[in-house]
Amino acid sequence: MRAVPADFRLLLPKGWPDQIRSAVIHVISLAHISATFARSVAANSINARIRLKAESSRLRQEIALLMEEARIKDSRMDRIAPQRRPHYPPIARMAILELRAARGWSLAQTAQRFLVTPATIASWNHRLDEEGPDALVQVREPVNRFPDFVRYIVRRLKVLCPTMGKVKIAQVLCRVGLHLSSATVGRMQKEPLRPRSTTEEEATARIVTAERPNHVWHLDLTTVPISSGFWAAWVPFALPQRWPFCWWIAVAVDHFSRRTLGFAVFEQPPTSADIARFLGRVIRNARATPKYLITDHGKQFVSARFRTWSRRKAIRQRFGAVGKYGSIAVIERFILTMKDECTRRTLIPYRRNSFRKELSLFISWYNGDRPHTWLDGRTPDEIYFGKPSACCAPRFEPRKRWPRDSPCAQPQVEIRGRRGARLELHVSFRVDRKHLPVVELRRAA
Repeated sequence: MRAVPADFRLLLPKGWPDQIRSAVIHVISLAHISATFARSVAANSINARIRLKAESSRLRQEIALLMEEARIKDSRMDRIAPQRRPHYPPIARMAILELRAARGWSLAQTAQRFLVTPATIASWNHRLDEEGPDALVQVREPVNRFPDFVRYIVRRLKVLCPTMGKVKIAQVLCRVGLHLSSATVGRMQKEPLRPRSTTEEEATARIVTAERPNHVWHLDLTTVPISSGFWAAWVPFALPQRWPFCWWIAVAVDHFSRRTLGFAVFEQPPTSADIARFLGRVIRNARATPKYLITDHGKQFVSARFRTWSRRKAIRQRFGAVGKYGSIAVIERFILTMKDECTRRTLIPYRRNSFRKELSLFISWYNGDRPHTWLDGRTPDEIYFGKPSACCAPRFEPRKRWPRDSPCAQPQVEIRGRRGARLELHVSFRVDRKHLPVVELRRAA
């Protein structure tokens, strides 16, 4: 059991009950803090039943909040006459009918959920088997040269892995034997993609150049909110950046391979001694010591104790430029990826061991299964350990008449088996984590 920190006090504004609307916001914010503390204590209880009740309570609240969020959004659309509302695209209509079948909804229930009329849903059902580019309900979009199932694979992969852009999808499919250019993937997707973000090579100003694995390492700290955010309704309008409101994470990344070498989780801002112990564990696990260590100017990294420890290990410290964006872009990019593809897609546990397990699963997937744009679709493990790239294995060729000697999308490799192969997409998930997909292509029976 954990007690509430003795030094933590909530300073409520004077006379706050006099303002009714402001009081409601303050009460909800105070209830959020109280629930956070209560669940954090229950999550660390020795009684398994109490831990399960705390998790069940948190999940029920999350469902209730998501339903309220959807209700508020739907209420805005509901004010528009049905004839004036935006139309669902053909693929969305198919998704609605699939969900209706899975839920067992009637016409009226489906229409109520998606703010259309029952006659509209009935019309979709009657015209479900129409063919051609003008069909009311569609599963696929027209594609030049490639068969329809290739387009379906691309679109299905986008549905299952929404964080992937067209470059990442092309790299993932390349690794499993289907070579498509990013432009082709973009044409196969109905909705326009967001512009590609600035890459590390454009954002960072290198002080040293990594020549091999374990030559240059990056080290940085970040916070991960446990209860979604740090805002509170009273001055200073922020919650303390410590457990049970957030976890502090230290991460070490190899510059040459972009491989994440290790991480540590802290309940409050770590000291220089904590960072030294963490980095010592990373060095022992990697069985290597970096020549250079790049950090920012955090107090943990500039302290005399950490500098002395680094000199004793023969590590040369380098620092990012103060106030200059991108000076430590490699590890900043990894932290952004970790938050976008992991911590913002799951409920953050109150138990340290549970949170460590989630991060460990993500980092293992990131190093071994997720293609890296900077590495031309290879994974950090392939670079770090010198493994052959999966992108260079023989590819599938679904086009029957495609000349065997004609080039394909980069990298150009030979064809696996016969041309005109029919393929099926199989997506599994690491330990049933939907945000950690493992993609595989198999020949259709």
